[in-house]
Amino acid sequence: MKKNAITKAVKATKAKHAKAEAQEKYADSLLAVSKNDSANVLAVQPDSVAEDASNELQLPTPEQLGISISTGFSGDTLKVTKGDTIDFPITVSWSANGSAILVVPTGSAATKDIAQVGVSQESSRIVKDGKELAQITFNYKLAIQDEGHLVIPAIRFEIPTPMGQSLSMRSEPVHVQAKGRAETLTTVVVVVVALVVLLSGILRMRRRAKAKAVLEKWKVALSAVRERMLVLKQRVNVADSREWLLELEGVCKDYVALRFHVKDASTVNLDNLVKAGVLEGWEHLVEEFAHARYGGGIRDSFENKETWKLALSLMGLEEEE
Repeated sequence: MKKNAITKAVKATKAKHAKAEAQEKYADSLLAVSKNDSANVLAVQPDSVAEDASNELQLPTPEQLGISISTGFSGDTLKVTKGDTIDFPITVSWSANGSAILVVPTGSAATKDIAQVGVSQESSRIVKDGKELAQITFNYKLAIQDEGHLVIPAIRFEIPTPMGQSLSMRSEPVHVQAKGRAETLTTVVVVVVALVVLLSGILRMRRRAKAKAVLEKWKVALSAVRERMLVLKQRVNVADSREWLLELEGVCKDYVALRFHVKDASTVNLDNLVKAGVLEGWEHLVEEFAHARYGGGIRDSFENKETWKLALSLMGLEEEE
């Protein structure tokens, strides 16, 4: 009795090993290209063990055979405009070390809102993660015919086998957000207006900054003129009358050059500006400057001080800040 039980156990173990070996050979045979079959067809080698196993075993899935499928879009919703024609690629990849396979699309990407206007395919090989992969890419050309939330449907692909069965796989559906042309035009107008407003704001800021810089420069220069005037007041009682008046003329020329944006104050001619009516109220000043320049009599300090006050007033300056 014990001997019969042991014999049965040994036979059962051998049967399990034989079945596992048959399954492994069968799966390997699916990736081998038969010499009698055309290229790009997933073929089964004429193996007696595989023929017996085909009656018992189901076809492995593409994932089990290392065959994958992907679209050119994933993750975020695809944003388009109604009336656009877009390219929508779907790629089937497998190990280049395995057999060449035939991939047959059995569905369409067309819906009531999306028209399929063409499809082409191309084969290539790439290296990914150190492994060489063969791939077939189907490029669908789709026309967006409506607006709103649309969906490019999942497209089914089949990989034929000589046994009359096919491996089946499908792509993932892709969500599409289509805008209308008017909405797109409105968006463009809004963007353009926003850019114009932004540019105008930048230009205004630059003009204000430039004006502020000019004003600060004017204040500094005017402050320097005022300081020179205060120094002249302190020297009015001790300085030579004619020299003092000529120094006052130099200060007045600096002020006029600053006021009329003349770079070189020595080129300023006060007499001509007074005659042209540009410097109203400066007549007495230029007479005093001419008196000193051409060797006129000495003015006393009281007269020079009155001339100083007149010049300070004409320049819009105050003795006390």
